[in-house]
Amino acid sequence: MIKDKSHIYSSHFTSGIAGGSRSIELLAPAKNLECGIAAIDHGADAIYIGASRFGARQSAGNSVEDIGKLCEYAHRYGVTVHVTINTIIYDEELEETLALVRELVNVGVDAFLLQDMGLMSKVREIVPDTIALHASTQCDTRTWEKAQWLSEQGFDRIVLARELSVEEISEIHKRLPNLELETFVHGALCVSYSGICYASQYCFGRSANRGACSQFCRLAFDLKDSDGKTIEHQRHLLSLKDMSQIDNLEALMRSGACAFKIEGRLKDINYVKNVVSAYSQRIDEIIRQHPREFRRASLGRVAYSFTPNLKKTFNRGYTSYFLNGRQADIFSPDTPKALGEFVGTVKEIRRDSFNVAGTSSFANGDGLCFLGSEQEDKRASRQVHGSNNSSTRQPVNSPIVLHGFRVNRAVGNRLYPYKMPHGLKPGMALYRNQDQAFDKELSGTTAIRKIPIVMTFGLTDNGFILKVRLVSDDGMEDTLSAETLISFDHQQAQIPQHDNIVRQLTKLGNTAYECSDVRLEDGVEQCFIPSSVLADLRRVLIIELDKKIQERKRITIHRTTRLDSDKAQSYKFVREANPSQYQAFPYLYNISNEVARKFYEQQGLTKPDEAFENQHPQGVQVKRGQVEDALLMQCRHCIRYSLGYCVKRGGKKPTWREPLYLELPDKRRFRLEFDCKDCQMNIHPDVE
Repeated sequence: MIKDKSHIYSSHFTSGIAGGSRSIELLAPAKNLECGIAAIDHGADAIYIGASRFGARQSAGNSVEDIGKLCEYAHRYGVTVHVTINTIIYDEELEETLALVRELVNVGVDAFLLQDMGLMSKVREIVPDTIALHASTQCDTRTWEKAQWLSEQGFDRIVLARELSVEEISEIHKRLPNLELETFVHGALCVSYSGICYASQYCFGRSANRGACSQFCRLAFDLKDSDGKTIEHQRHLLSLKDMSQIDNLEALMRSGACAFKIEGRLKDINYVKNVVSAYSQRIDEIIRQHPREFRRASLGRVAYSFTPNLKKTFNRGYTSYFLNGRQADIFSPDTPKALGEFVGTVKEIRRDSFNVAGTSSFANGDGLCFLGSEQEDKRASRQVHGSNNSSTRQPVNSPIVLHGFRVNRAVGNRLYPYKMPHGLKPGMALYRNQDQAFDKELSGTTAIRKIPIVMTFGLTDNGFILKVRLVSDDGMEDTLSAETLISFDHQQAQIPQHDNIVRQLTKLGNTAYECSDVRLEDGVEQCFIPSSVLADLRRVLIIELDKKIQERKRITIHRTTRLDSDKAQSYKFVREANPSQYQAFPYLYNISNEVARKFYEQQGLTKPDEAFENQHPQGVQVKRGQVEDALLMQCRHCIRYSLGYCVKRGGKKPTWREPLYLELPDKRRFRLEFDCKDCQMNIHPDVE
């Protein structure tokens, strides 16, 4: 018997053994092959990755060859690989896109994430029924009606809008219990419902629906009323904090969602290691508490050599967003950049150093930051350079700016910056957005993932048999098994062979397996078996087990085809499946190619509009009074509510005159429409 070493593992994976339990998938981002492998090693059940083109992160592309390598590695653990082709596609790109899909099918991908309905209707025809089709969050799915409509077009899984609450997700699952639902749990938030944000295209000719978002929502604006009164000056009123649902995972698991997605296809490998590890361990804790209800979607268990800490990973501050209903503290108006973790307050300042009140420890090279006013920073700069010119007047509510600096030397809690930052004052809160010690810890091998197996070795009439089964953390054995036979004379051993048999069979080296037990059947340890024979048996058996794991079903296909129906009824349904604004601004359907146009015509839409990007490929040159109205963003985030002026929800009565406007430094303005009936905020260009 081999001693069980499960106590060194902080994460455990089952293999789909428990009958009636729901499969739970942790879906991790991969910027590249290296990040994808790291995500698997640290506990992901699935990986999503961009191909060379047509993904919603234009700068996160990967070759078909690398995606094939990722599939090969992932499938060893029953991990699935999802490829994002979730942009709108132009006519001249369609054949190239379909050729890419065929190549990706050939290298073993498990699912495609799609947005464009024209592309979807073609992909549906060419992919085998072993590959799933997922409706990207770019499809703007907020209701069960939209989820049902997408399912009937052939999608196997729906990635829900980030804005939904637990109750809303539960309602969709209740209505559509057999439809897979995927929801985001961590990472950056888009302020607009995904798929219907046109601000970047409008202002800069860079389409969010084409993976080229310019991050309009991270800009600083003046908030003005209809009389020109400035309510807020140069604040990031559309910039949201980052999502973190690690404390709400059990509620999400019980809501009916089956896949939990970490945002971050542009993030580095340390982000992937840290965040995936944190969420994987939390999911495993929940499963250990409720083993009859939930199970992991992939195989293996992970031994970690570090303790994950989400505060040490890039973040703008965390929010649970709308998961538990509307709350005010979801945006980060002072800065769109990463603050990091709070590490203490500034205490005493000297010429070249300062000390910090708090319990944090520091290292040379740490990146620190603090929030100060732009006015104070400029005043300090003038003093440093010997200028007392105060004629440049700043607004009373001077913008808050993030000041960052690097620690050149740390002696206890006294820090010597490379250059003393302007505006630093005693009592200021200090944050660390780069932790040298933590980064160093993550730079090495931080996790090892292995699939637990049990071996049984016994006698046959003319030789020996070696059998293997996968085993779960609670000791239950899986139905997946393999065996191999060898003809070899039974020779009486001079001494019992138990120790040598166990030693040779458990030399699993760089394979994906670890053996938790070797069971010897009666009589076998009394027989002499050369170590070379045992090694050959082990090698053949592992090859057979690898093959069976590769062949096992990794993904479930649910898609159906829409039945022929009365076009009038179909038109009514496609209209009801989307918000009313789709009728007022039909470019929201994102019809960017002829195949998509025909698709929607078959759905009953007459004269469907072209996508906004087709109509304005270079963006819109703003001339006051010559701009047509447009819906540039639809947001659940409401500036009026977040500033404390939503009377409907107990806020103060505003003293301004509406409509309100967001104004950029170049004087381009955007009108805010507060839709109190649906509790959302619409953003339009100023057309007056």
